[in-house]
Amino acid sequence: MPRELFEIYIRSSENFRHLLSVSNASAAPAVCQKNRVDLVLMDVMTELGASGLEAAEQIKREFPATKIIIVTSMPEYSWLARARRIGVDSFWYKDGQKNSILEVMERTMAGEHIYPDETPLVHIGNATNHEFTERELDILKELTTGDTNAVIAERQHVSLATVKSHIQHLMEKTGFKTRTELVSEARSRGIVIKKRDS
Repeated sequence: MPRELFEIYIRSSENFRHLLSVSNASAAPAVCQKNRVDLVLMDVMTELGASGLEAAEQIKREFPATKIIIVTSMPEYSWLARARRIGVDSFWYKDGQKNSILEVMERTMAGEHIYPDETPLVHIGNATNHEFTERELDILKELTTGDTNAVIAERQHVSLATVKSHIQHLMEKTGFKTRTELVSEARSRGIVIKKRDS
């Protein structure tokens, strides 16, 4: 649905011409190789688990002049920073407004970098995602893999006690009684998203 809306918005604009839409981000670099593409609107989560951020990184590496706007409705905390690191030109949280996305597109093509100051505010239990520290969010993301505290500690290069402490703080802030409840809510609200093998 969002992709179809974007197509309608672009076609209604005198400043842009819609070239092609793909449902899987991994196909986007090939489109850029075969066509002259000035601007890409790229979702982060696309069909078959393909990452829009990974595709954007490849496009920026091969075609640095191509502008990219990441569009998403998910408040995952790490995506903003990663988009900046790989050189994504702008980052837009979907709001469904035609003028909003067209304005971001025009300003991006004019050389501006449009980024929100922070992720959208999301309530989780008795807290919001903005109340968590970055390290707490790192641990919360690791918890979604289902791995043990010891495995998480090793992967994060911290002590087991540190992992347990962060989990305790997360439980106290949210008011959840079990880590399963905490992880389920965090995942369903899109606060943290992690593939088990990443």
